[in-house]
Amino acid sequence: MSGSVLNIGLTALNAAQAGLVTTGHNISNAGTAGYHRQRIDSSPQAPQFSGGGFFGRGVNVDNVRRAYSDVLDRQGQLAQTQVSFYNTYAAQVNQINNLVADPAAGLSPAMQQFFRAVQDVAASPGTTTSRQALLSGSGALVSRFAALDQRLTDLRSGVNIELSGTIGSINTIASQIGKLNGQIATAAGTSAQQPNDLLDQRDNLVMELNKLVSAQVVRQSDGGYNVTIGTGQALVVGEAALTLAAVPNADDPRRLDVGYQFTGAPVPIDSRSITGGSLGALLQFRSESLDTAQNALGRIAIGLGETFNAQHRLGQDLNGAAGGDFFEVGAPAVTPASGTTATIGASIVDVSALTLSDYRVSFSGTAYTVTRLSDDVSSGPFATLPQTVDGVTLAAGTGTPAAGNSWLVQPTRFGARDLGLAFGDPSLIAAAAPVRGQATVSNLGSATIEAPVVDASSQPPLNAALSNTVTITFNSPPTTFNVVDNTAATTLASNVTFTAGMTISYNGWSTRLAGRPEASDTLVVQANTGGRTDNRNALLLAGLQSVPGLDGGASTYQTAYSAMVGSVGAIASEVKVTGTALAGILKETKAAQQSLSGVNLEEEAANLIRFQQAYQAAGKLISVSAKLFDSILQMN
Repeated sequence: MSGSVLNIGLTALNAAQAGLVTTGHNISNAGTAGYHRQRIDSSPQAPQFSGGGFFGRGVNVDNVRRAYSDVLDRQGQLAQTQVSFYNTYAAQVNQINNLVADPAAGLSPAMQQFFRAVQDVAASPGTTTSRQALLSGSGALVSRFAALDQRLTDLRSGVNIELSGTIGSINTIASQIGKLNGQIATAAGTSAQQPNDLLDQRDNLVMELNKLVSAQVVRQSDGGYNVTIGTGQALVVGEAALTLAAVPNADDPRRLDVGYQFTGAPVPIDSRSITGGSLGALLQFRSESLDTAQNALGRIAIGLGETFNAQHRLGQDLNGAAGGDFFEVGAPAVTPASGTTATIGASIVDVSALTLSDYRVSFSGTAYTVTRLSDDVSSGPFATLPQTVDGVTLAAGTGTPAAGNSWLVQPTRFGARDLGLAFGDPSLIAAAAPVRGQATVSNLGSATIEAPVVDASSQPPLNAALSNTVTITFNSPPTTFNVVDNTAATTLASNVTFTAGMTISYNGWSTRLAGRPEASDTLVVQANTGGRTDNRNALLLAGLQSVPGLDGGASTYQTAYSAMVGSVGAIASEVKVTGTALAGILKETKAAQQSLSGVNLEEEAANLIRFQQAYQAAGKLISVSAKLFDSILQMN
C-alpha cells in the first residue's frame, strides 16, 4: 500500500510541477504578440481493483493545450486586413486631398489670378503693363499646374517604392510560415501533442501577413497551412513559399505591379485580384484615386490650353498680325507594349469629349480595338486607322503592326506637366479682333453693323480673305442689298433680303445688321488697322472662364477642378469613416479573443499559489509514504 501512496504522490507531484511550469510560461509570455494562454489537461489513472473495491492510482498529465478559437482568430485576421487597407488608403489619399484642396497651393487661386489678368488686358488692351501682367499670371498658372503634377508624380513613385517594400515583407513572412509548417509537421509526427508555441508563432505570422494583404488559410491533414492571397493566388504550399516580385506593368513599364518570380521571367498577377492590407490599398489607391486625379488635372490643363489657343488665334496682336497659340499643349502619351515595334499617333480633336481614362489599343492582325480602361468598354473593331474615340484621333504610325501588338494611350496623364507658354513678348497677345465694321458717313438712313466676330469654325487656318474689304450696299428700294469683296473684286451675294437684326457671314466673319437703311447706304467690313485699343478678342478670352467646355459641355475649368477636389475629398472622408468603424470592430474582436486566449496575470498568480500548495501536498504525501515504508522495515 505504501508503494501505491508513493506512486500517487509522484503523479501528483508531476502534475503540480506541470501546472507550475505552464503557469510560469504563461506569465513570461504575457506580452508576447500572438501568444495563446496554455492549460494542462489531466485525468485520473486507471484504478486498481482489490477485494475492498477500486483504489485510485493518481493523475495523468494528458496534454498542454492552448486556449484557442479558430473563429475568433479568423475574425481578427479579417478585421486586421480591412483596418490596414483603410489606414494605408487614407494616408495616401489625404496627401492628394491636402494638396488640391489647399486654398493657397491649389489650382483655383492661380486660375483666378490668370483670368483677372486677362480681364485687365481687356480693360487696357494697348498698355504694356497689363499685357506683361498677363504673361506673368500665365507663367504662374503654368508653374502651378507643373507643381501639382510633380507632387502627384512623386506620390506615384512613392507607391512603387512602398509596393516593392511591402512585397519584400510578404516574401519574408511567407518563407517563415513555410519553415514553421515543416517544424510543426515534424513535431506532430513524433508526438500526439501539439507544439503550441510553434502554432502561436505561425498564427501570429498569418495575422502579420493580413496587415500586408488579405490572406486565407487552408488547413492540411498534417497540420500545415496552405496560404493564398487576394482571390486565391497561392503564396505558401506546405513548406514551399512562392516568391512575389514587383514587376513592370505590361502596358506601362513605369508602373509596378505584383507578380510571381520564377526562374524565368516574372509572371504578373492582375492587380485587381489583390485585395486587403496595405498592398491592396496601394494598388487600389493608384488605380482609383491617383490615376483619376492626375488625369483630371491634365484634362483641365489641356482644356484650358486648347480652348484659349483656339480663341487667341481668332484675334489680332499689337503688330496687326493674326494671333498664334498662347499655350504649348502636349500631345497624348502613347506607349507601345513590350515586343511592339510599330507605332501609332494620337491627337486631341475635341477637348469637351475627353474622359479621365487611359486607353489600350490592340491589334488582332486584321483590326484595331480601343478599350477604355476605366470601365473596360471597347470601341471597334476598326479595320484601319485613323479613328476618333472620346475626342482623341488615333492614326497609324511607322512600322507594320503584328497580331497581338498593343499600345497604351494616355490622353490627359501628362497634360499638366506639358503645359507651357508659347511666347514671352507681350505685343503678341491678340487682344483685338482682326476685322471691324462701320457705316459710311454719307449714309442717309440709320442702318448699323455690329462689330464682326471671326467664326471659330474658320480656323485653323483662318480664312485667307478674312481681312479683305467687303461693302454691303442697299438697293432701291432698300429691302435688299448686295455684298462685294472689293479687295478680290468679287460679288459675294446679290439682292439679299434685308431684315433688321439679321446675321450675315462671309470670308470667315459674322455680323448683325440693324436699323432702317436708305437706298445707296453702305456698310463696310475691313481689316482692323491701328486697332491697339480694340479689346474684343480679350473680352472673349476672359469669357472662357465661364464657358462650359469640358465634360461634354457640362463643366467649366473651375467646376471641373471643383469636381476633382470634391471627388478626392469624398473618398478621403469615406475611407476615414470606414476605417474608424473597422478599427472599433478590430478592437472588439481582439478583446473577445483576448478574453479567451489572453494571459490574465491575476489569474496566473492565483494558479501559482494553487499549484504550489498542490506541489507541497504531493511532497507531504511522498514523505508519509516513506515513513510508512520505514515502519514496515522496522517490524520484527
